[in-house]
Amino acid sequence: MNNKPTIHDIAKALEIDSSTVSRALNDSPRVTQSTKDKILAKAEELGYQRNMLASNLRKNITNTIGVVVPRISRHFFSSAIQGIEEMAYLAGYNVIICQSLEQLEREKKIVEGLVANRVDGLLISVSMETMNYDHLEVLKNSNIPLIFFDRHCDIPGFVNVLIDDFKGGFDATQHLISKGCKHIVHLSGPQELEIYKNRFEGYKAALKQNNLVFNKEYVISSRLMEQDGYISMQKLLAKNIPIDAVFSANDLSAIGAMKYTKEQQIKIPEDIAFVGFSNEPISSVIEPSLTTIDQSGFEIGKIATELIFEHIAKKEVNQEAKTILIDTHLIERNSSKK
Repeated sequence: MNNKPTIHDIAKALEIDSSTVSRALNDSPRVTQSTKDKILAKAEELGYQRNMLASNLRKNITNTIGVVVPRISRHFFSSAIQGIEEMAYLAGYNVIICQSLEQLEREKKIVEGLVANRVDGLLISVSMETMNYDHLEVLKNSNIPLIFFDRHCDIPGFVNVLIDDFKGGFDATQHLISKGCKHIVHLSGPQELEIYKNRFEGYKAALKQNNLVFNKEYVISSRLMEQDGYISMQKLLAKNIPIDAVFSANDLSAIGAMKYTKEQQIKIPEDIAFVGFSNEPISSVIEPSLTTIDQSGFEIGKIATELIFEHIAKKEVNQEAKTILIDTHLIERNSSKK
């Protein structure tokens, strides 16, 4: 098997120094354009390919960014990754994608590995278990820019790119109220996470604006998997309290709650209307189709990536803390059409 051609092979073929070949391939001004042209032509003829990794490492760059998400299988995160990869491709960057599976320890090991692999920047949506951010301090120490997206993290000197979760929660509840609903359940996520806290606050604000009394019995918090929604609805209906609507902080939990509701021969939306959050693909094909709050993962991914490239270019790790909010909009489907 023939070895891959090197700069020494090019130098030998042209009877020049290998240092001149190296300078020409790096577009050094110390080499004339005519010599560069000869060297590039010979390199192409011999099938020479530059070792970009070694070249970049010498420059202390890898042209790679890391991305950490809770679950790639979630439509929102797969959409965000599409936006990230689109912008990275245009900028000539590679992307390493990892998933924490909502586990803090896994997230810590992933961040450690990405730093060891010398990524130029990191985009992260933290896990549900992440309440302490000490493991991210290594990024500051390694001069690696960091952008949080989707899930807010209140750390001085970092940027958050988020959905306007308060508005989404408000709009979902207001929609149900506009349909005549007065006894609205909220299936909430962990209140330690800002996204679920803000959706909950939006829910309460809509009730208050419409002079409806907030009742803590109507709120159940969980990890918002489909089974969680099923069990939550089972508990609520067992209380025999009046319920005419459910706003779930994500679609999966709403789908689980709808499943149990239908098993009890309760009509949707005539008896209980439902609104979810995130516009998962399945929400449009279930029966009845699920009204939901759409959030543009693709747009969030694009904006977060643009920002990380700005920080990389400026070699800025510590930034003025700021939050960029992306708007949401409600998609009405059959689960709330009364």
